[in-house]
Amino acid sequence: MRNQRGALEMSVGTIVIIVLAMTMLILGLVLVKSIFSGATYNVKVMDEKVKAEINKLFVENKRMVVYLSDSKLDVKQGGDWGVAWGVKNYGTPTTFSFTVAPLEIQPGCQLTMAQATDWITLGRSGSAISFPAGDLVPGYTRLLIPETAPLCLVRYKIEVKTADGQTYAQEFFDLNVEAK
Repeated sequence: MRNQRGALEMSVGTIVIIVLAMTMLILGLVLVKSIFSGATYNVKVMDEKVKAEINKLFVENKRMVVYLSDSKLDVKQGGDWGVAWGVKNYGTPTTFSFTVAPLEIQPGCQLTMAQATDWITLGRSGSAISFPAGDLVPGYTRLLIPETAPLCLVRYKIEVKTADGQTYAQEFFDLNVEAK
């Protein structure tokens, strides 16, 4: 009789462990589901807010916008930074090209236009960008400031032209090089 009783206790212990394991598994799955649903919700909200901000920028029927506060970019020597911009086609479907180049350097700054141009590592120019009327094309220009760059202010111009060479839109932004 003792052996049968031991076998019964072993069965009850095994059943209790199985029930506890299943409970933990279910609670874990519920926790994971709530984490992922919360993350999905946050991504959707952020996406909607970004779209709303871009739409706010184009409220005034502007053809082009630069996404920087006060159109100014403060970068430390040796820093790497990007400037986001966008062009909206209010006309007929056409082909556009763009260039990003320095326009003006702060007086007294020991920097040449060629050096300021070399700071543009990506998004200096592009051609044959075609999009239908009403569409928005985003652009991105990346700048790498050398560690030896002089502390000064440089104004850059982003110019978009149509296929026939006419200026469609242009915007400016200022790059302020700060000490490391």
